[in-house]
Amino acid sequence: MSKRMRKRRRNKPRPNLTNRYRPPGQILSHPHAQESQARLIAYGNGRCAEVILQDTAQLQRLRQEYPNIWVDLAGLRNVALIEDLGRTFGLHPLALEDAVNQHQVAKCEDYGTNIFFVLRMLNLNGQLETEQLSMFIGSGFVITLQEIPGDCFEPVRERLRRGKGKLAESTADFLAYSLLDAIIDSYFPIVDSFADQLDSMEDRIIRSTSLQVIDAIHVMRNNLLLSRRAIRPLRDALGQLQRSTTPMISDETRLFLRDCFDHSIQLIELLETYRELCADLREYHLSSISYRMNEIMKVLTVIATIFIPLSFIASVYGMNFNTEYPLNMPELNWPGGYAFALALMALTALTFVIYFWRKGWIWTTDRNQTRPDA
Repeated sequence: MSKRMRKRRRNKPRPNLTNRYRPPGQILSHPHAQESQARLIAYGNGRCAEVILQDTAQLQRLRQEYPNIWVDLAGLRNVALIEDLGRTFGLHPLALEDAVNQHQVAKCEDYGTNIFFVLRMLNLNGQLETEQLSMFIGSGFVITLQEIPGDCFEPVRERLRRGKGKLAESTADFLAYSLLDAIIDSYFPIVDSFADQLDSMEDRIIRSTSLQVIDAIHVMRNNLLLSRRAIRPLRDALGQLQRSTTPMISDETRLFLRDCFDHSIQLIELLETYRELCADLREYHLSSISYRMNEIMKVLTVIATIFIPLSFIASVYGMNFNTEYPLNMPELNWPGGYAFALALMALTALTFVIYFWRKGWIWTTDRNQTRPDA
């Protein structure tokens, strides 16, 4: 290895391997994680209390007063608070580690005393982004951990605040279903927006062949792949949760989970359809560019073909042969020689134009049809 290559390798920045080689079960927050804020909603028996969680003593008091607890933690910087929640509810350290390190795919894991469920939320703010949501489901509690504040759970919170309806009267497993259903319902407007964008792309392809169109197609393809990677594992996780025999999920809630499972299959089928349509649009765009290029080349070829014999005639009459001999271009001495040469050129060009028109190569009314003898 040369000195230059060794110097380049020494100056190359090394990746941060701190989190890669940490002991299993050790919880380390990301350096760019946002500040943690825990919101607690306790409900049951027709009552509801909503507070900002400050310490575990407040949590224990509310657990004694209400049968069901929902702890919603937004921001994963406060590792001490996450560990306190783990000790209070008996959460496994490996599950907490996966909840803090936001790189998991959708999955469902049964730890005996609680169920750890992971899925990804989609956010379409200019560009498509995914956010991991970790959920712990236990007897009388649900804990959700998300990277940043802001979610699609506000309708669920409003139903709990009113203290009426099936959700306010049910156990924590139905709350978990309601949260999953809210996330899956939030997928549909995003997927529907993909359909609208694909329709507009088709119109743009018809009107223009600019590079911006192919760039938009590539962005749409990446968004579809990202959505597919987020939703497809969710189908398997929901199926596993639905088929589980744990007593923490009642038979009635399993029936509702079946509806979530069906919606996930519907979303996957839509994404597959849109992905194929996106591939068709890309091929259509490329074929449109090729067709227009062929049209341009056809026009240039026709022009060149018409002017080749004219150039030949002009070059022949420009050779300036000696006119004293009868075989050496007597037309040069004719009074109408110049007019004769121009007429010959015009007749030749007109003959080619008529021939091309008869063959259907120019001035065709239907571009999709060609003459059989072409």
